[in-house]
Amino acid sequence: MNHRQPMRIVILGESSGWHVRDLGRSASAKGHHVSLVSWSSLMAEVSQAGLRAGPDSLEVAQAIVVRSMPSGTLEEVIFRMDLLGHLAQRGQIVVNSPRGLEIAIDKYLSLLRLHHEGLLIPRTLVAQDSDSIRSAWNQLQGDAVFKPLFGSCGRGIERIESIQSLNTFLEGSERRGVAYLQEFVPHHGWDVRLLVIGSRVVAMRRISDHDWRTNVARGARAEPFDPPIEWIEIALRAAKACNTEIAGVDLLPAKDGRVLVLEVNAVPGWRALAKVCNLDIAAEVVNYIEDRATSVQNEH
Repeated sequence: MNHRQPMRIVILGESSGWHVRDLGRSASAKGHHVSLVSWSSLMAEVSQAGLRAGPDSLEVAQAIVVRSMPSGTLEEVIFRMDLLGHLAQRGQIVVNSPRGLEIAIDKYLSLLRLHHEGLLIPRTLVAQDSDSIRSAWNQLQGDAVFKPLFGSCGRGIERIESIQSLNTFLEGSERRGVAYLQEFVPHHGWDVRLLVIGSRVVAMRRISDHDWRTNVARGARAEPFDPPIEWIEIALRAAKACNTEIAGVDLLPAKDGRVLVLEVNAVPGWRALAKVCNLDIAAEVVNYIEDRATSVQNEH
């Protein structure tokens, strides 16, 4: 097989998702056989006859592209990752890998990986009970950002900058469970999203005039950005540290001169990026999948 031959590609996600449709458009235009599989439809069989994954399109897929990470019970999440791990182990291409998904979606675990890689990250304290949370907030000079351990697009993020806001936060801490608190980093009103696709990096700057959060989903505006080579290297190192082949890496240039890695997203969006850079990102992703398939074939 070479990368010009049609492949059987499964997109794991929901049909209502814009990125699912965008990937399907690009892959179909290149002649590939595309199937959409939802997380809830995953099934498996273990018997004397062997191991089988379902639905059938998943069993015969040469490549599986993960395009969402829905919430679920612990049992659902474990089963889904175990099944993807089995498919990857037997030679099917899974992007991103189950381990990469697990690392990147868990902000604490991904920060550990980034720290071990020697990358700069915001000072972060993770606590559980009220006394520990209050102590952590004080250690962060009474100005901290709370982020859900699992979350994206700026949802659930709060800035805790006063005793009143801390007390309000603590009143709801039981329902939150683990509190993940980071130093509030003064910045210039913008950050950078670098989309890593294998060894390629495409970037945009996200600017907010009205909010310290710079997520496009929260109203920030996006513009093309040509990052310094050092920032590209940071993005590639961050993606590798989190075992991700396709990743959205967020960098924040702080007022004190640091360039901090805020997050590595293993299921990154690219709608705004494709628009501001006038680039068919979905086609770039499909090209990467084709190259991975060629590489796997050559290994055998």
